[in-house]
Amino acid sequence: MASGKQIAQFQDLSDESVVKRILDGDTALFEIIMRRHNQRLYRIARAVLRDDAEAEDVMQDAYVRAYEHLNQFEGRAKFSTWLSRIAYYEALARVRGKGRVQELEAISEVQRDKMPSLRSLKMNPEQEASNSEMRRVLEREVNALPDNYRAVFVLRDVEEIDAAEVAEILSITPENVKMRLFRARVFLRKRLYRCAGVQSRHSFTFHASRCDRVVNAVFRKLKVTT
Repeated sequence: MASGKQIAQFQDLSDESVVKRILDGDTALFEIIMRRHNQRLYRIARAVLRDDAEAEDVMQDAYVRAYEHLNQFEGRAKFSTWLSRIAYYEALARVRGKGRVQELEAISEVQRDKMPSLRSLKMNPEQEASNSEMRRVLEREVNALPDNYRAVFVLRDVEEIDAAEVAEILSITPENVKMRLFRARVFLRKRLYRCAGVQSRHSFTFHASRCDRVVNAVFRKLKVTT
């Protein structure tokens, strides 16, 4: 792994600049990539798999695959998008292997109606006191969304990725992103109306100890010399 000094030294570099240094032989800097994107990749994998342990396994596999094909990154999309697509399709492959993909109805129109974001309301002291329980409620209801609606909701409203990038990650049109997000919000608003003030940004967090575990496991798989 990279030392704390190395991480601090290169922390301000763009992903693309870090990737170039890795390809030039400074392989330990791959830790910077992992620590930057662990939260996003965990949320993507968990949105598909609905299981913490499996999501972590998929993250590791995605990082290994990304590292092994790093020279294929051409810069046409942002590196974060390229990496997110790898994680998403790694998760999908695991789900399909288990025969758990949910069929979704065909989406043929675009709903222009907009729903308020769940994270937009300020909590009062009573709500703050019950915030932990409310997060659990939100996570449970997000888990109940159909697979593709859940992935869009997590990427748009939890990770706050713009619609164009979400469309690129999921290989769908921006119009489908808007439609699926609309339907996900309708579903959740009906179930969570009583929980006004839920802050979706704090859901499905990937804590530091787990971040360390993923970083260490990926380096063991890659047998990177540090």
